[in-house]
Amino acid sequence: MKLDSSAFVAAPELLQVLEGHSTAISCGGDRVLFSQGEAPTGVFILSRGAVTLTMTSPAREEVAVVEVGSGSLLGLPGLIGNVPYTFSPYWPPRSVPLAAPSWSASLLNSKQEANTAA
Repeated sequence: MKLDSSAFVAAPELLQVLEGHSTAISCGGDRVLFSQGEAPTGVFILSRGAVTLTMTSPAREEVAVVEVGSGSLLGLPGLIGNVPYTFSPYWPPRSVPLAAPSWSASLLNSKQEANTAA
């Protein structure tokens, strides 16, 4: 499956708002922020560098691979749709700083609570 990396790039205005509510995260070494199939815990902004996103089949075969760059917003469909992450990100051995909006996990919990109360 061929994917367009520009589909992951957020509008500058959205990034500016999200970055104002974000916390820097060090991603050196083998740190994993999220993996395909996990429940969403937040969204992540790639502030600089590049990350390779990989989607695998249940047989663990690569179905899609795309490299995304600065300004990419990762994990948003999972957070909004309350569905598992569809990709696993892999970055180069040298750390690639990411920022995760600190309110993103609480936003998901608030949405779930509102849906339950309705």
